[in-house]
Amino acid sequence: MLDPDTFMSPASFEAAQAGAGAALDAVRHALATGTHTFAAIRPPGHHALRETAMGFCFLGNVVIAAREAQALGCGNVLIVDWDVHHGNGTQALIDQDASIRFVSMHQWPHYPGTGAATERGVGNVFNIPLPPGLPPGEYVNELTRGIDQALVAWRPGAILISAGYDSMRGDPLGGFTLEPGHYAELVERLRTRVPEVPIVGLLEGGYAPERLALGVLATLEALV
Repeated sequence: MLDPDTFMSPASFEAAQAGAGAALDAVRHALATGTHTFAAIRPPGHHALRETAMGFCFLGNVVIAAREAQALGCGNVLIVDWDVHHGNGTQALIDQDASIRFVSMHQWPHYPGTGAATERGVGNVFNIPLPPGLPPGEYVNELTRGIDQALVAWRPGAILISAGYDSMRGDPLGGFTLEPGHYAELVERLRTRVPEVPIVGLLEGGYAPERLALGVLATLEALV
């Protein structure tokens, strides 16, 4: 037991390495072909800190992927996190690096207790803390507003989505109300705002398996 939420079995680190490897492969494919990709990763990663596992997460997959994108020539990378929980690990790993901008919509107050709107890093962090139970269109519009703020006078070479589906209605670990089609709408809005920029989705949370599958499918259809 690493913390009250995070346990390791003998195969956990191998699984975490495989997940990070899938994130790297997804980025490499997207940048080599100019197409959008999605990596169905477990375990997730956006709570992992530099030296500490946390909240089911062992490695910061999305930041590992962002660094690979930069090593392959992307100067700027935008990370969009729609998981119901704040990506505290992601924020901690990039909040002093202006070349990566991080937009996170998350339930507030909620685990892990971070993600206030006043947490801005070096001006590269755009947190959108929201209460549970709002109409789903409000969540879509608020995340879009945060994305628009992040894109003012700034263009990424790649976009990474921390795609958590515990923000969907009915998930046991969250109180948001999104339906599968709302994820497709968010992807379409991203594609409209930054056309011809590769988008890579990386699976984060989601704890109602049938609902999770529908959310992932809607995202994939919007990426095609």
